[in-house]
Amino acid sequence: MSDFRFSLVLPKPIIEEILKRASSSPIEICGFLLGRENKVSEVVFVKNGLDSPVEFEMEPEEMLKALEYAEGKGLEVVGIFHSHISCPPTPSGKDLRGMNLWPVVWLIVNSSGEYGAWKLENGKVVGVEVRIVNRGS
Repeated sequence: MSDFRFSLVLPKPIIEEILKRASSSPIEICGFLLGRENKVSEVVFVKNGLDSPVEFEMEPEEMLKALEYAEGKGLEVVGIFHSHISCPPTPSGKDLRGMNLWPVVWLIVNSSGEYGAWKLENGKVVGVEVRIVNRGS
């Protein structure tokens, strides 16, 4: 039995693409995980408007386009993802503020290929199980 109360079902090609981009980017990458309930079916990368290696802020116009795209396809924002360049894939103080605004799963990856997912529940950060599946699983 898992200790996790929440899970995120993520197709292997999507996590591989996120990790690939994170490992080659000098700045934090970010974007949306789209799908239904806890199952991700698409990823949309959004420009980091801060162009920073230590923080991110989604570029507003690209963010809006991504949300309109999701709505047009009948998809929900299942999660938000971003990278930490050389830090562990755990939420920072700024991430916690963002998690209050966007109460979805937050997937954090780093340039070493590590990842973790988190969610705020009753004001506390809880770990989310990441289940990697082959497409169609």
